[in-house]
Amino acid sequence: MTTLSVVIPVRDVERYVPDLLRGLARNARPDFEFLVVDDASRDRTAELVAGAGIPGLRMIRHTAALGPGAARNAGLAESSGRYLTYLDGDDWIRPGYLAEMVDAISGLGCDFVMSDHIRVTGRRRQPRRTPEGRLWEVLDPRAGILPVSQPSMVDYPYSWAGIYHRRLADRGLLDFVPGLHTAEDRPWFWRLYRRASSYAVVPLHGVFYRRHRQGALTRIGDARQLHFFDAFDLVLAELAADPEAERFAGKAVRNYFAMIGYHLVRRERLSPPLRVRLVERARATMLSVPPELRAEVLPAMGVYRQELFEELLGVRI
Repeated sequence: MTTLSVVIPVRDVERYVPDLLRGLARNARPDFEFLVVDDASRDRTAELVAGAGIPGLRMIRHTAALGPGAARNAGLAESSGRYLTYLDGDDWIRPGYLAEMVDAISGLGCDFVMSDHIRVTGRRRQPRRTPEGRLWEVLDPRAGILPVSQPSMVDYPYSWAGIYHRRLADRGLLDFVPGLHTAEDRPWFWRLYRRASSYAVVPLHGVFYRRHRQGALTRIGDARQLHFFDAFDLVLAELAADPEAERFAGKAVRNYFAMIGYHLVRRERLSPPLRVRLVERARATMLSVPPELRAEVLPAMGVYRQELFEELLGVRI
């Protein structure tokens, strides 16, 4: 029986995939499978993966680029493990990490487990801890959504920093929204924290997450950058049907506004027509939020963001 399935979408990461493959080789076990989904790479990524010779590695190839969510879904559909996790093609893991995550989730008996990670920026290595400080304790996922104005677990949207029981897939909670090329983890985690039954946090620091790499989508100023609107519109739409929608609405709106602010500050990387679309959609989105909810959320977001949003909306906050 397969204990763990690791789903790995890759696209044009020829420069980085050797680190990924080295980490997989040092974590391989007879009961682990690695499902690498090549999302129509145009470089030698698929060739390097195919020639790796790592036990348990299988490759799924897309002839057209479908995006990270669809690629993860393709790997999930082919998986057979009792537990599942994800990696990105430009990241890597330390030896023994996957076995430790399996031991953690099997020992705790919960739906999913999240862990810390290492952020890599050039030569710099920086430990990044989860917002939840209670470690090795089974917790209620819905409690991981709040508080509104402080970091919580939904502000730690890294699917590769967790391990997930197969029963979540059987309930439809591990599928990503196809077509989202950015912020695809946001509705995924909001759904998970609202609907899963239990989770835990462990301090294993096993994933090395590469930031600001050359060619990363977060550094490319095309229309895919605006997919965060669609991602958070979905978060709000699904939350509206939740019996505790009012309790969590402030957090969802704060997350959405924070993302709007992030992109407004960086709008110079977009083409002039996309800048116009960003500003117009940002204004329409913020004005669509009930005034009393805006009044609750905005003052706690800091002076700089207040000034930014006042300029956008043409009103005092």
